[in-house]
Amino acid sequence: MIDRYVVTCCLAVDYREHRTRAETETECVKIKNKLRQAREREMGASSDPTQDGSDEQQKRSEIYTYEAPWHIYAMNWSVRRDKKYRLAIASLLEQYPNRVEIVQLDDSNGEIRSDPNLSFEHPYPPTKTIFIPDKDCQKPDLLATSSDFLRVWRISDDHDQPRVELKSLLNGNKSSEFCGPLTSFDWNEAEPKRIGTSSIDTTCTIWDIDREAVDTQLIAHDKEVYDIAWGGVGVFASVSADGSVRVFDLRDKEHSTIIYESTEPDTPLVRLGWNKQDPRYMATIIMDSAKVVVLDIRFPTLPVVELQRHQASVNAIAWAPHSSCHICTAGDDSQALIWDLSSMGQPVEGGLDPILAYTAGAEIEQLQWSSSQPDWVAIAFSTKLQILRV
Repeated sequence: MIDRYVVTCCLAVDYREHRTRAETETECVKIKNKLRQAREREMGASSDPTQDGSDEQQKRSEIYTYEAPWHIYAMNWSVRRDKKYRLAIASLLEQYPNRVEIVQLDDSNGEIRSDPNLSFEHPYPPTKTIFIPDKDCQKPDLLATSSDFLRVWRISDDHDQPRVELKSLLNGNKSSEFCGPLTSFDWNEAEPKRIGTSSIDTTCTIWDIDREAVDTQLIAHDKEVYDIAWGGVGVFASVSADGSVRVFDLRDKEHSTIIYESTEPDTPLVRLGWNKQDPRYMATIIMDSAKVVVLDIRFPTLPVVELQRHQASVNAIAWAPHSSCHICTAGDDSQALIWDLSSMGQPVEGGLDPILAYTAGAEIEQLQWSSSQPDWVAIAFSTKLQILRV
């Protein structure tokens, strides 16, 4: 198992709108039916020893695997409608030169392939990678990465010679050529010119990538900031080694709202996911904990539900992009679990159980749910990328 903070350590060496209830319930019913059908397919495949080749082909088509030449850490889906099944993956190598690959599933033969022209060297292991949130292909094809700096890369789709070029290198430290290592970032879907970054120097920085300039920089926490997530045009939240979830409104930069604090003092919160379909809810991960805490921002400090079916530390969370009541979690127990939270807030004897589970070949360190193709979830473990139909 790799220490989830080895990425930050590598970097530090060099730098010392709401839906109605009816709509929500309808969406929940749809996804429940899809997940039930997936379970039935899986049970049917495993219980019928006489299944024919077509059944086996159907089973195979639910999972596609790509093996990289190095350990995968950062990973994310492309959003553009004209680039189906495209992802970016990045290496975790304890050395200065690392790699980023852009891979794509050829659904005619079931192979995930890497284009050598779209593979490039990256300084340090990227802590996160995100494609520009541009489903309708109205903007240049961009990919952002975070490590020692925030970098924005332009992907040129020249069929004769596709390539990736560095568009912007963004340093938020005005007094030095170096900046505090970036632990994470998030690209604002409602206003794609904005990217928010989190850093071990306790700050969150909001960038205007069109101007390549800092829009706002805040001292967000008392300790290292480990993750950041947008909740709207001018609202974002962050989690930190100080054990708190804080919400910021750019219209009032002097104040923040503490939504949650770890029950044990100085226990870091390391990941944050904000429900895009119902912004009242967010989820966070406690460092080295098998528990996922789901919060309702209308009722600070008290979790609305705690998900406690993982058997080892949770590493990643992803809200369903098309349903307000489903979330996927993954961790060191090699499990990816999908949960139905439509009953959260109501007492459930013995705690909530997941409605779907998948076991990978090693500890799952990364998880992303495709927003443009919501039937697909991607996970990364060891040197493998897998995309799973849910």
